[in-house]
Amino acid sequence: MLDNVTINQLRAFVAVCDQGSFSGAARKLARAQSAISHAIKALENAFDVELFERNTRKAQLTAAGRSLLPDARAVISRTEEMKNRAGAISKVGVPQVSVAVDAYFPRTHLIDCLRTLQQEFPTAAINLRITTMQGGEHLVLEKLCALAVTIQNVPEVNPDAIERHWLREEEMVTVCAPSHALASTPKPIPVDEFGRHTQIVVTDNQPGAEKTQQGVAGKRQWLVNDLGAKRDLLKAGLGWGHLPRHLVSEDLASGELVELERRAWHMGTLTFMVSQRRGYDLSACESRLVALLGGP
Repeated sequence: MLDNVTINQLRAFVAVCDQGSFSGAARKLARAQSAISHAIKALENAFDVELFERNTRKAQLTAAGRSLLPDARAVISRTEEMKNRAGAISKVGVPQVSVAVDAYFPRTHLIDCLRTLQQEFPTAAINLRITTMQGGEHLVLEKLCALAVTIQNVPEVNPDAIERHWLREEEMVTVCAPSHALASTPKPIPVDEFGRHTQIVVTDNQPGAEKTQQGVAGKRQWLVNDLGAKRDLLKAGLGWGHLPRHLVSEDLASGELVELERRAWHMGTLTFMVSQRRGYDLSACESRLVALLGGP
């Protein structure tokens, strides 16, 4: 019998509860009082329970009615949400955003941007890939992603097929654990001294990825393909490495990592670019995401 329950019956049930009477519900819903009474009776038959006490002058809920009221409200709420979503889809369709974002990009900022995008484009379907080095541009070339946020000094996969645009910059710092030998080395530290110790380097799974490593001081390297793993290895004292300041600010403040001063070795800022196929026209949703990612 539950298949016979209608949204109008649930609306009548909630309206009677909110207004405290059948007549009040009829006025609120602009329906005849007899129609409200019929809807409640049909709902009780479908549920095989009584929703209201029959021996009182006011619309007083039974125990079953009190138990079912939150469910009725939830169904109505979801129905309204569905109607609003359908209305938005009928106007603008279902925007599709597929983007690959380099692991070094500030995660908190990315989440804030996606939250804003969701508010402005509530029907948008997001396909987010977290990549390293040239991985994002490979996905763009394969048309698995429309956009890639990549690092400027990582060589382009195919300059003839992909164009890049400046997005934002982030500060890089060189760090190690306080227990590491470099932490007690007199500052500033020359490149040769860095080269004597194991460096933790992020790479990817693409062929030739080792050719695109940046800021490497020597041959003593441990390679990882996950930025979180690199941070954990550094905190464990297993090596030294470069990381974005935004990622390690709390570690530096707590003393779990220490910043190392370099001598005659300029790292510069980490510059992020947006990569897309040449001639590709961004949708309104994609353009908005790019603007948000490049914003403060």
